[in-house]
Amino acid sequence: MVGKEFEKLVEIMATLRGENGCEWDKAQTHESLKPYLIEEAYEVLNAIDNNDDEELKEELGDVLLQVVFHSQIAAEREAFTIEDVIKTLSDKLVRRHPHVFGNAQGYSYARWEEIKAKEKGQKKRSSIGDVNHALPGLSLARRVQENAAGVGFDWTEIEDVWHKVEEEIKELKNAKNEEEIEEEMGDLLFAIVNLARFLNVDPERAIRKATEKFIARFEKMEKEIEKDGKKLENMTVAEMDEYWNKVKSQEYKKVEEVNEG
Repeated sequence: MVGKEFEKLVEIMATLRGENGCEWDKAQTHESLKPYLIEEAYEVLNAIDNNDDEELKEELGDVLLQVVFHSQIAAEREAFTIEDVIKTLSDKLVRRHPHVFGNAQGYSYARWEEIKAKEKGQKKRSSIGDVNHALPGLSLARRVQENAAGVGFDWTEIEDVWHKVEEEIKELKNAKNEEEIEEEMGDLLFAIVNLARFLNVDPERAIRKATEKFIARFEKMEKEIEKDGKKLENMTVAEMDEYWNKVKSQEYKKVEEVNEG
């Protein structure tokens, strides 16, 4: 059943790109589709955060559409097909899991990296692995730290991580010029990512949630100010802060009511 549905999807995509297809779909290229792939990936994350299975089902479909879309474009220029994509993935999964499909004993991060390097015809450059430098900064830091931890280079106690964060804050305060400030700020962020990892928090997700919370709270503050017949641009920071705290207290009150209910 899965095969038939997948074949139907591939046929639909070919039709959309065909002679009598959709003008928008026919105009797309690998390059023009890049932002959509990123956008759809983040919408999947949002669906997971919302714990919404219906939304997750739809957003995963949108990601799958991007895979089929790119594969169709590649097939038209005779580079590869969706079948090639699937076969490459299946072969790679089997090859990289010798402890499941072969005779190796247990999962090994070092073996995983060795297999990846061999696939690319390279010597393993570093035990830290082949890092995707295109990742967002916080995600890149987390991935590097996880890879280093995979070969045993890691803090043993969370207290040591807390001390490192405090140390980096002091060094940032003592920075003398823009170059030092930037470097120490980077070190502090890297230490905070380490702390997030020890607390089992995804730093990228955490900062996105914090930013979304700020946006929502700021918009509520603006509505409260408008309700009182005032204008944001005419207010002092202290006056805005009063409204900000009012909105925060309203949010906490709602949370308490929900918990009591």
